[in-house]
Amino acid sequence: MRIHWSSDRGSASAELVLLAGLVLMFALAVVGFGRIALANQTVQSAANAAARDASLARTTSDAQSNARDTANAALGSSGIYCRTLTVNVDTSRMDAAIGDVGTVSATITCNVELSDISLPGLPGTKEITVTASSPVDPYRERR
Repeated sequence: MRIHWSSDRGSASAELVLLAGLVLMFALAVVGFGRIALANQTVQSAANAAARDASLARTTSDAQSNARDTANAALGSSGIYCRTLTVNVDTSRMDAAIGDVGTVSATITCNVELSDISLPGLPGTKEITVTASSPVDPYRERR
């Protein structure tokens, strides 16, 4: 007895459906990794701006508030939404002796939302922590 297999009719559409799912998952992965890279660059830029703005302040309290305001403005204008945003400013080396170079460091931690990209295995948020420092002018006027 001989078995006759049915024709391959409809196999092309089944292959297309399977392949379309894989292509869609690949595209979502590219978008997700691209968003993480963009957020990382934006947070780095915000940390650089915050450290630079803090280094221009005359007092440590002004440096703290200037850095926070600058980080919020930089992230807000870029369109990156942080679920939680933490800005820590290290001004311990800001008041170096005249002639010595002091530094101000700003550390920004941002939890970027990824939940709108529904890709299995991609977390809902990604924590990005970046530190930047900027020198303080050693010959600036002191108060």
